Amino acid sequence: MSKEPNRRRTTAALTAAVAVAGAAVLAGAPAAHAAVVDVDYACETKIGPKSAVSPVDIKAVRNGSAYTITMSFEKGVSDSPVELPKGVMTPRADLVLGGADSGTLKVKGTPNTAAIPPDTPIAIGTLTGTYTPKKNGRVTFTAGTLTVHALGMDAAVCTPKNNPKASLELEVTGLSGGSGTPPPSGGEEEPPAELPRTGPLDSAMALGTLGGTVLLTGAAGVLWLTRRTAR
Repeated sequence: MSKEPNRRRTTAALTAAVAVAGAAVLAGAPAAHAAVVDVDYACETKIGPKSAVSPVDIKAVRNGSAYTITMSFEKGVSDSPVELPKGVMTPRADLVLGGADSGTLKVKGTPNTAAIPPDTPIAIGTLTGTYTPKKNGRVTFTAGTLTVHALGMDAAVCTPKNNPKASLELEVTGLSGGSGTPPPSGGEEEPPAELPRTGPLDSAMALGTLGGTVLLTGAAGVLWLTRRTAR
């Protein structure tokens, strides 16, 4: 007996298995792709220009119809010539949106929980913001301007100078309206039919009409009685 049919069945089974595996991989594809990106910051500070490279990580966690966005730094980008007491330094940053969205998203950190010694890199920590998408599609998040607010002033304003790539690609799905584009108009709408009048003035008009009807009925009755008496 020929073994050709068995080989065909084996080949078909392997092909089906590969197809199922491929479908499973696609179904389990992540909705977000994050990568740590080195950002070369050029900073304008109160003690002159500074520069530093810091790896930046941006992540997203869905929270209902919005996303909680976190931006973290592995290195400080500037230092202070004086000690910064506890709670006097707060960082904030702009994330540049791309892809299916545009503009910027503001993220902000918390005040420093410990004093920062002089002439040491200022630890930025984690910055947080909320992103509410307007339509479905892939949205990218790229590190933008970083501001270090300390001692009541913007002590350092840092701008990426190496044109960094996006740290996060977020696939937004499930929003009503699809791509967010309003449906095309089907032409001018006809004005709605006039509704029955039910206001106070309309009620008065109705009562007046009813009164007139009663009055006419009464007059007709009097006229009929007059004619009958005359006979």
